[in-house]
Parts: sequence; structure tokens; C-alpha cells
Amino acid sequence: MNMAKVITVLGSTNIDKVVQVPRFGASGETLHTPNHITEAMGGKGLNQGVASARSGAKTNMITKVGMAFDVSKNMNVDNLMTDHVMRSDNEETGQAYITVSEETGDNIIYIYGGANADMTAADVREHVEAIEESDFVIAQLETPIETVVEAFKIAHEHGVKTILNPAPMPEVGGLPEELLSLTDVIVPNEHETFLLTGVEVSDEKSMIHNAVYYFEHGIDTVIITIGSNGSFYMRDNGEKGIVPAFKTKAVDTTAAGDTFIGAMTTRLENDLSNLPDAMRYGSAASSVTVSRAGAQPSIPVETEVSAILAAHAE
Repeated sequence: MNMAKVITVLGSTNIDKVVQVPRFGASGETLHTPNHITEAMGGKGLNQGVASARSGAKTNMITKVGMAFDVSKNMNVDNLMTDHVMRSDNEETGQAYITVSEETGDNIIYIYGGANADMTAADVREHVEAIEESDFVIAQLETPIETVVEAFKIAHEHGVKTILNPAPMPEVGGLPEELLSLTDVIVPNEHETFLLTGVEVSDEKSMIHNAVYYFEHGIDTVIITIGSNGSFYMRDNGEKGIVPAFKTKAVDTTAAGDTFIGAMTTRLENDLSNLPDAMRYGSAASSVTVSRAGAQPSIPVETEVSAILAAHAE
């Protein structure tokens, strides 16, 4: 079932430089990497946008890149609308340096913000029409927080639901109250939610404890992604549960969470009444992403996700 939806993603565009390593090195250690460096498009924002577009939703991308960036080549994805891509006068396109462990498929990522960090609230204001026509606006924290606050303000002015992926989470100071109060759905992972709430995720009770923190700050719906254990959800009406992950051999976990969020949102009803079903779709999409190398190249199209769901249907 494909729902006719418009989703706007406000966020980062990065050029990912990925190197596979036999294992993660210790401090001061030099390791030979047997493979060459691969370059692919990434950035949490663009990953989420591509995941949404490939699952059939018209997706507006509000992002900022460097002057030399080739939009038509690097953002050539069906349903991905690039007319809201801005250019920075003084910064290059963002870059991410990613090491992937061949042992486990885990990754460590270092990010140079570049043009992403150059985006302002005023920039976002110039793209009101993209937000206005949307069912959902998704944002992460790889652009300045003021840009996310601005996008969510505009969304709420026009009755549009907001989804926040609080990543990367600021190491100190948490998130501004204003941002939390403008967020309808928050989707952290275990580490991000711990940084915000101070409550470690260890069992269902601790996840409920985390969710209550968000309810107290005005957020109605909480999804905590818990890696290979799937994702936990709770709404302020008390509805809660865990949607399991689809088993797969992890090759590269880059963009797994981004795929989950982008794909899930394409299936969400506006009142979130089908949240577990939408999460299940996101989970199936994410399982494809982790089974393949690279960020964007690994994000599946709708038919691939539907095939997994069909194979697992009771």
C-alpha cells in the first residue's frame, strides 16, 4: 500500500569517504587497510530523504551544499525534489569520514559540517512552501539547531507533523525546550536518548522511563531504536510495544537508522494510528540497508521492502 504523501526533509548533505578496516585501531596504532576508499553520497538528511523518496513519497529536500556540488548527478533519485537545495558562498559540501570494521560491520564516523553548518533560520524561511504542502517534516541535528526550530515552527503553523531524529546529540546542554515542544515524534537511538534523559536503556521499564521524560516535555510519540533488537515505541495515550528487527547479516550499519525513519514516515497515517505497521515497514527497509555496503547506495526501493514483508507475512 503506497500512500500519496509529501514529506519534507530538512538536513545535511555529505560526501561520505568510507574505508573498510580489519578492526578498529587503538590510540597511536597504524593499520593497513586492504581496500581502497569509496566515496558515496550521505548525510543523515539526504539519507532520510532518499529512503523516503525510494519508498514512493514525493520528498522535498531542504539542504545546503558547496558551490562545486553537482546536484543533478549526486541527487538523481526518483521522487526526490531538489528545488530547495541551497548553495553556500563560503563553505564546501559537508564531508563524513567513515571507518567500517570488517569484523562486525560497525562504524565510526567523523563529520566536517561545511555547508550544512552554514545554514540559517532565514534560509529555512525561504522554503515555507515546501513545508506547507507536506504531511510530515523530518529533521536531524547535522544542521544548526536554529534551522530545525524554524522548520518545526513553520510546520506547526501549517498543521504539519514533525519528526525529530536527535542525532548527533549535543554532548552537553541537551536540546532547547523550544525544540522539544515543537516535536511531535522523536526517534533517538539508545545512546542519544541516554544523553538527553540520563536514563540508560537496559529493559522495557527503562524505555518507558525515557518515554515519560519526552511526554513531560510536550512530545506525544517516542520511538527508541535499539539496533538488532528492533525499536520500542510509546505514545502518550499509553500505547506501547516493540517492533522486532528483521534478521540479516550486517555488512555495514551506516544509514540504517536513517533508512528506518525515512521509509517508516512514508507509511505513517497523519494521526499515527498505524504506527507499529509503519515501523515494521521501516524495519524491513533498514534490514536491506545494513546487508549492503555504503550509505545511500544501500537504501532499498519500495519493491524490495515489500518483498521482505511478504516473505515474513504470517
